[in-house]
Amino acid sequence: MRIAVVRRYDFDAAHVLPWHQGKCARLHGHTYRLEVTVAGPLDHRGVVMDFAEVDEIVERHVLAILDHYHLNDVLENPTAERVALLVGERLTAAGLPWSQLRLWETADGSVVVER
Repeated sequence: MRIAVVRRYDFDAAHVLPWHQGKCARLHGHTYRLEVTVAGPLDHRGVVMDFAEVDEIVERHVLAILDHYHLNDVLENPTAERVALLVGERLTAAGLPWSQLRLWETADGSVVVER
């Protein structure tokens, strides 16, 4: 059996993809949805990880640098894939034992990173 906790966060950010052949070549924004999954055994409290502990790490190490930012100032070529990888790198550096990230750029399109 596998057990995991999943937390969801929304943030707004803008970006430009100059190489894109369509509308994304112009400055535009998205309301991104980030799902962070932490899987593992239950601890002495009976949880994989307390939701508030996950929230504190995500808010400090991810949302603080992405929410209401121009992503081109944070990351070169900020595609959904590269933003998701950046999120994973920052959460790993912060010590969060995440197992899967899903970043929704639109209501119909998302990127999944697993480890």
